[in-house]
Amino acid sequence: MMNFDVIHGSILDVDAEVIVNAANSYGMMGGGVAGVIKRAAGSVVEDEARKQAPIPVGQAVLTSGGNTKFKGIIHAPTMTEPSMLIPAHHASLATSAALRMADVRGFASVAIPGMGTGVGGVSAEEAARHMIDAIKQFAPRSLRVVLLVDVDPNMVQAWRKQLIAYGL
Repeated sequence: MMNFDVIHGSILDVDAEVIVNAANSYGMMGGGVAGVIKRAAGSVVEDEARKQAPIPVGQAVLTSGGNTKFKGIIHAPTMTEPSMLIPAHHASLATSAALRMADVRGFASVAIPGMGTGVGGVSAEEAARHMIDAIKQFAPRSLRVVLLVDVDPNMVQAWRKQLIAYGL
């Protein structure tokens, strides 16, 4: 059984073992959440991700946490090329990949931002629906806590509305 929480704030401030970067298949960390994570963690994290590229949408890789407090950073691509618009279901594919990676590596808690909602162009409502669907369908072995975290109040509200709609 997994517990959920929705948090309005920076993914860097949460209490989780690992955090998720909504990545591109090249592992390049430019703008949005990736840029925020890279500035905090250091370029070593981007170097580690790029060494494991190409990372297909629907898969994920794990790097160190760099200079952050986290045990690792999961890079789950929502897009193949940097800064491309994506179909909404990529939010589900990336969320599922991140959950699988966290679980397989034995982490108990993971923090996930809105997937595909920045340069990917997915609306908060669509991202929330696809992400919550992916979380609901996931059967964890070690993962116990999923924190949905975003600085965008619209994303936070969309997650909350979706969780209520599902009775969670």
